[in-house]
Amino acid sequence: ACTCTKNKRVTNCMVIDGVCQCTSVGSSVLVNCETLTSKCLLMKAEMTNSKSGRGARPKDAFQDTDGLYDPECENNGLFKAKQCNGTTCWCVNTAGVRRTDKYDTDLKCNQLVRTRVIMIEMRHGERKAPLSTESLKKFFTETLTNRYMLNGRYISDVSYENPYITIDLKQNSSDKSSGDVDIADVAYYFEKDVKGDSIFLNNALNITIDNEELRLEKTVAYYIDEIPPEFSMKSLTPGVIAVIVIIVLAIIAGIVALVLTRRRKGKYVKAEMKEMNEMHRGLNA
Repeated sequence: ACTCTKNKRVTNCMVIDGVCQCTSVGSSVLVNCETLTSKCLLMKAEMTNSKSGRGARPKDAFQDTDGLYDPECENNGLFKAKQCNGTTCWCVNTAGVRRTDKYDTDLKCNQLVRTRVIMIEMRHGERKAPLSTESLKKFFTETLTNRYMLNGRYISDVSYENPYITIDLKQNSSDKSSGDVDIADVAYYFEKDVKGDSIFLNNALNITIDNEELRLEKTVAYYIDEIPPEFSMKSLTPGVIAVIVIIVLAIIAGIVALVLTRRRKGKYVKAEMKEMNEMHRGLNA
């Protein structure tokens, strides 16, 4: 028997070839406890816990509007390109985020498109003075490389614009080595840490900047794929469609007003010229 310190959502742990390996909750897949578990297996385990009443559904796990769902995973832990919920199916990226509209089960997802950039945006609470940008960069860079085992070359930037902290992770499929952790897994572990639901066993994340604990109020993630997503207009919310319609109508109204103004101005000039010609004829007479 052994303990999986990097994933508390496992069972039946044992040492195999000198490595602690456990069965991921909700599936029969063995996970290596010396590295991060894939996001797909973690989501499946969380859904299993939620169904049994042992877990809590996160308020806003993803920036897309689908939230937490019960995913289908490959044997290696990756998301299957096609995900379904009953008779409704959609395509996802390597982060498990929906990148197409929802269709019936005839939908074809030819490949699992890689997420190459993940931008994590955090907002901290009110402060008397802004944080030190250098201290922020140092803390989050060390945390990502040490706690989440991410190679530092995949950390594109850590920026700060009071009160927003932004972490940019970039990992192209051509750059990623076989032994490197995936930025999608890192982002998910980090997101759960920030929200107080750490996946690590008895190892909560303490965000301390310059000897002061930092309180984060909101965290969202944005995804950029190697191939652009395929959403149609029908996926837009009624509010967004209403804004687009209003903008289009305003542009049309502006064009109409401009045309009418020019027409009136043209008639005035013609009338003025006519009166001047009549005055000249009168003077000559």
